[in-house]
Amino acid sequence: MPAGSPLVKAFGNGDLEITRYTEKAFAPEDPTLAEIRTRSDAAGLPPIQVGALDGLHLEVLARAFGAKKAVELGTLGGYSGVCLLRGMGAGSHLWTFELDHKHAVVARQSFAHAGLGDRADVIEGPALERLDSIENHAPFDLVFIDADKEGYPAYLDWATDNLRVGGVVLADNAFLFGEVVHEPETRPQEAQRIRAMRKFHHQLVHGGRFRATMLPTGEGLALGVKVS
Repeated sequence: MPAGSPLVKAFGNGDLEITRYTEKAFAPEDPTLAEIRTRSDAAGLPPIQVGALDGLHLEVLARAFGAKKAVELGTLGGYSGVCLLRGMGAGSHLWTFELDHKHAVVARQSFAHAGLGDRADVIEGPALERLDSIENHAPFDLVFIDADKEGYPAYLDWATDNLRVGGVVLADNAFLFGEVVHEPETRPQEAQRIRAMRKFHHQLVHGGRFRATMLPTGEGLALGVKVS
């Protein structure tokens, strides 16, 4: 078992042989990213950072959308942030929000070790209380949501107000680990998160501000392009 978050998150991938082939063929994790994963695990961070192929998705999507200014909600050890910045290229900047100070320390080390420390601001504290501190840099090109699932609708509201038209919002764990298909009444411990994720999906698809789809990755990566 590799350190940290599994390299292959199999939920949603019906054929594990195809998954294994894809991991081998596309080689999503290089030594720098592997070091972040190992160091995060050694520091005691929870093994919930994005999988290796998910990180590659983030890099390639950031490149495809030509993102130069991005916001990340949920830094953890900096793995996904490094992937985003790699895709964003020279002259870009990432503002990333992390609730836990211990995680933020590890993330700052990750950005520095990757040679990206001058392009990443790690902002500590509850994101919804701190997001207004960067609104002077809006409009942004990309917002990546990978934080508390109850907060997804509110994070989407903020992204709607602060993305440029043509900007993109990405949200990881959009399948809610398989729970989103269950009725909240049948999952009392998950009911709040199920309602929040369903509300997020409804706002993204039917709110009139985004054209959206679901990329059926292992975790579900929701993607919306702002159209108005």
